[in-house]
Amino acid sequence: MRRACFVLLLIGLLLSNGRLLAQTDGQIISISAEELETVVSDANPGDTIEVTGGTFFGSLHIDKPLTLIGTDWPVIDGENEGTVIGITAPDTTLRGFVIKNSGQSLANENSGISVEAENTLIENNRFEDTLFGIYTRQAHNTIIRNNVISSKDLDPQRRGDPIRIWYSNGVVLENNTINKGRDVVLWYSEDLTVQNNDVSNGRYGLHFMYCDDATIEYNRLYSNSVGMFMMYSRRVNIQNNTIANNRGPSGFGIGLKDMDDAVIVDNLILDNRIGVHLDTSPREVDSIGQFTGNVFAYNDIGVQMMPSVRHNEFSNNSFIENEEQMAIAGGGSQGDNWWTVDDSGNYWSDYAGYDIDGDGLGEMAYRSDRLFENMTEKQPELRLFLYSPATNAIEFAAKAFPLVKPKPKLVDERPLTAPIIPTMAPPLPQAENQGWGFLALALVGLAVVIIILSKVHRRRYNFGKNIKSRQII
Repeated sequence: MRRACFVLLLIGLLLSNGRLLAQTDGQIISISAEELETVVSDANPGDTIEVTGGTFFGSLHIDKPLTLIGTDWPVIDGENEGTVIGITAPDTTLRGFVIKNSGQSLANENSGISVEAENTLIENNRFEDTLFGIYTRQAHNTIIRNNVISSKDLDPQRRGDPIRIWYSNGVVLENNTINKGRDVVLWYSEDLTVQNNDVSNGRYGLHFMYCDDATIEYNRLYSNSVGMFMMYSRRVNIQNNTIANNRGPSGFGIGLKDMDDAVIVDNLILDNRIGVHLDTSPREVDSIGQFTGNVFAYNDIGVQMMPSVRHNEFSNNSFIENEEQMAIAGGGSQGDNWWTVDDSGNYWSDYAGYDIDGDGLGEMAYRSDRLFENMTEKQPELRLFLYSPATNAIEFAAKAFPLVKPKPKLVDERPLTAPIIPTMAPPLPQAENQGWGFLALALVGLAVVIIILSKVHRRRYNFGKNIKSRQII
């Protein structure tokens, strides 16, 4: 009898705890958006909540691990008050929602989503009329993927950051489309991956500070005030990005300040005020900045350095029709930076040398020693006369009277005689207001064709001339 009672009691416990057992594996709950707050409050950790259509008005707080999946774009509308969604539980997923109408307080950092927990996945969402888009605080290993984010219709300085990563290591940002935000901010975080994102019409496309060991690749940063500005970080790899038409007051495509061991490889840097700006980068004595395989084309200035900059290597880059290929801010001479590495230099569209043996390297060094450029570095307002006859007159005087010719800003001992164009950087988007981008790329391609044809013509001319001279002899 006792054994039978024990069996019946055990069966009763199992039946009564059926919900507890279901918690472990997680239930799937299907609802409409209007029920969202109640169901989230009553759900068990690990549950999946499928939301079909509709609109939920108000803010939502997720304090347990849940998976929220939206179908037919359900809307979570914050009604212009505070932060729309707060996530404080790890292992949470939010997918397929329209998140809109956060508050407008910069002081309170009103956001579309605020994340304060690890291992969060935010993907395939649309953010509309939110001040900050996604804000992570100590949210390690968060993945932010395939989201479309725009800020409120305010002046750039009054908008929030479409994405802000704060003290969050191991974060991945990929395949997001960001338009008309302020800055994509990544501060005090390590081991970051930023790839395949589009950032446009903001202030800083990417703004890094104190972020070591980051990879930035295959992104398009265009029509911002600054493409990316990197500060106080180590071992950042910037590769295969397209950085174009960033023309704010400074207009840097890439700005590097106090950056150690940065690697910048195979990027298209087009039509910016300044392609790359270097300020005390690298900072440490034993660090080296590496620039390899990049295209600097149609910028006002290709590379600009502060006079104190040291220990950067430039090789196999292509400098194509920049108004000024390289500048030293405030004038002076460059420090110990190298423009020829392992017997290979860079391509310069204004190089007037030749290649006798056909090895792709010029027989004469490239020297950047134009007098007018030297004058504009000391007096930037002289750029007003950039395409005037005065420019030609000044350069003619420098050649006629070498006494006034300035010391070269740089010497490339082994310049390339043909440009190298990377193929992995993403193309610029097709849109009427971005026609300049494809024009710039087309001009790069045209420049390559013209250069190659001119080299072929020159070789044929020299070959014919040699034959005639031999016949005369």
